[in-house]
Amino acid sequence: MATGVFSGGRAKIAEKTLRTDRWWLQPALTVFVLLSFIVYATFRAFENAHYFAEPLISPFYSPCLSDACVKGSSLLGRPFGIFHVFGATFSPSLFILIFPLGFRMTCYYYRKAYYRAFWMSPPACAVAEPHAKYTGETRSPLILQNAHRWFFYAGLVFNVILSVDAILAFRNPDKQWGHMSIGTLVLLANATFLWLYSASCHTCRHTIGGRLRNFSKHPVRYKLWTYVSILNHKHQNFAWVSLFGVALCDLYVRQVSAGSITNLYFF
Repeated sequence: MATGVFSGGRAKIAEKTLRTDRWWLQPALTVFVLLSFIVYATFRAFENAHYFAEPLISPFYSPCLSDACVKGSSLLGRPFGIFHVFGATFSPSLFILIFPLGFRMTCYYYRKAYYRAFWMSPPACAVAEPHAKYTGETRSPLILQNAHRWFFYAGLVFNVILSVDAILAFRNPDKQWGHMSIGTLVLLANATFLWLYSASCHTCRHTIGGRLRNFSKHPVRYKLWTYVSILNHKHQNFAWVSLFGVALCDLYVRQVSAGSITNLYFF
């Protein structure tokens, strides 16, 4: 008589899981943090104020390309005028945030995070998910996740712009060079975290070392691929650090612009 796994069927367990640890804690924290960021970013996008204090500009509003932008905040000029839709004037950040948010929402790590946290697919290892079937990312709307590569390239453009913003922060409010403030360090840290997040991305790794038949014939790309592969192991860490970094950077600029705090200069 067959026994064990060969007994003709699996044990019918009514419980969702037999785990006794707090498996629900990680997905709950993920929901809380991501929802908090979404609420804050949405508030800041619609606030349309307190995003520039010479020489600091919020990453949520850079580059500011609208005629509605505060004077001095338009690094690349104002080619798009004021954004009007059905007679309403929209904040320029609503159009800027499409690209970095698109990059994060389609990111391989963030997919795993919010699939487990919001959709419970699955919420944790050895925990049953509530869905009766799974179609993956082959159908609408999840097939749009394949746009991640293009959001990655767009994100690199924004990383360059935010790096320029950090360099410009080495000026004082009178636009004199050779000065450094707390805001300078905040913008530098934000740009650095975003570069690390982008460089550790799986798409970056594939872009540099993918589609090669022989690494020995491409020594430069192979070397770069090994560096990116090292960063790739920390992609999850960089994803969270850069998320907090961009929110705190915006918050700092907002407080300085609103006059709540002073941007202290070291020299």
